[in-house]
Amino acid sequence: MKMTKSAALLLGSMLGLVQLLGVSCSSKKSPAAEVPAPTAPEPLQIATAPEGRAPSTMGNFVVAARVASPAVVHIKTSYPPSRGYDDAYGQPAGSPGGGQVARASGSGILIAANGYIATNNHVVENAATIQVILPDKRQFAAKLVGRDPNTDLALLKIDATDLPTLQFGNSDSVQVGQWVVAVGYPFSLNTTVTAGIVSAKARSIGIINRPSRNDDSQSQAPAGNTGVESFIQTDAAINPGNSGGALVNTRGELVGINSAIASQTGSYAGYAFAIPVNLAKKILDDLQQYGAVRRGVLGVAFPAPAAEEQYLSQQGLQPGAVNGVYITGVLPGSAAAVAGLQEGDVIQRIDGVTLSSSAEFSERIARHQPGDVVQLTYLRNRTAATVSATLKAEPAAAATATAPASNPAALATIRQKLGASFAPLSDALRQRLQLRAGVVVTEVRAGGFFAQLGIPRGTVIAFINGQPISAPQDIDAALLAAQRGLIQLLAIAPDGSRVVFDFSLGT
Repeated sequence: MKMTKSAALLLGSMLGLVQLLGVSCSSKKSPAAEVPAPTAPEPLQIATAPEGRAPSTMGNFVVAARVASPAVVHIKTSYPPSRGYDDAYGQPAGSPGGGQVARASGSGILIAANGYIATNNHVVENAATIQVILPDKRQFAAKLVGRDPNTDLALLKIDATDLPTLQFGNSDSVQVGQWVVAVGYPFSLNTTVTAGIVSAKARSIGIINRPSRNDDSQSQAPAGNTGVESFIQTDAAINPGNSGGALVNTRGELVGINSAIASQTGSYAGYAFAIPVNLAKKILDDLQQYGAVRRGVLGVAFPAPAAEEQYLSQQGLQPGAVNGVYITGVLPGSAAAVAGLQEGDVIQRIDGVTLSSSAEFSERIARHQPGDVVQLTYLRNRTAATVSATLKAEPAAAATATAPASNPAALATIRQKLGASFAPLSDALRQRLQLRAGVVVTEVRAGGFFAQLGIPRGTVIAFINGQPISAPQDIDAALLAAQRGLIQLLAIAPDGSRVVFDFSLGT
């Protein structure tokens, strides 16, 4: 059976099309112990730009380059030698030099004069050593303070003082069509400045928490993919090595942290994506104070951006008539349930801000701590109402790990919503596809998620949220561990094409 047209339209991303920006000198990144965090963290003392100043003259990038360049650093990482697999489906690498030490390169941003550096999680994940080179050529060994795979952010610390820093701007005030400047170290070149415009906001591309192409270790993978994607899209030239670098406005104020590109060649093709600084500030503050991120959880589910239009059409709704975020489920006992939200409600505003997409909604929730109160305006049966919801803490990872044995009711509900049955992969099919693991879809029932996504019988599910799937029971465990957030399936269609499907379980 061939993949349906609807499935092709609903792909969260194609392997090789959207990628995180790293420069690697080897085809393998191996797991290693993280560098311990400092025992007595110093305050970040992040400088925030004052509001109300008008942007400088259009196209005048000299100020931005002069302000930003001294505060953007070069990051070099190394990884111990190891032989592994060449892609997320576990194909053997088969490349020479598999026993050599791997090295990689990225960028970082000095955000505090006492040595704190913001970068991407994927720049430093699993690194054995992290070296920071300042624009003045001074070199430092960096300590990893903390990292957050769910936003692809990490915080480093070097032993230095009186460093130049970037002021944080306001990513909410960034407008489509506005000039921006990207600063970083593409292809390990010295400080490089490029300019472009903001092409879009609140863009979700299905890249965060995808298994690394060169990392067969699952030890660092989160139990569920609760990735938050609400990227600023820009056409400023960004290439591998720009990861973790700065996206600034024409005043030199930080508005985003460069993270990914969309390209069929691996190099710049006009589509680059940056994490908005208003989200990054909250994440970096948490990493500095606690070494981890403390998230407030609302407990609602909604269609993934890639599947939203088809989902609404299947509910008999015109996608253009739904102005807000359509709620497909409410987690029992969650902040949303306590506030009285129901399936079918359309959340139109959060804290007075009109919502344009579910990606923007996820980002604004992710800026909050447990215990924070948010104001939600929603539409139910054409009647608007506003409620307050007190966000709750994320469930502990230890609790979700035992969920398959302890929560049969939740498992039955998830199986019903999934609308599919599975069988182990035969040895012959595993060898033909060169897979270490996988299960085959044996039945797709009408009304379930698989039917909505257009996933046909005969599809092989290889990974869910970065976890290899070896048996049908692994699917139960993976989905129970991700009862909220984004579910990402890495699969092989019956025609042999390798695809990625995303659907959301909420925020």
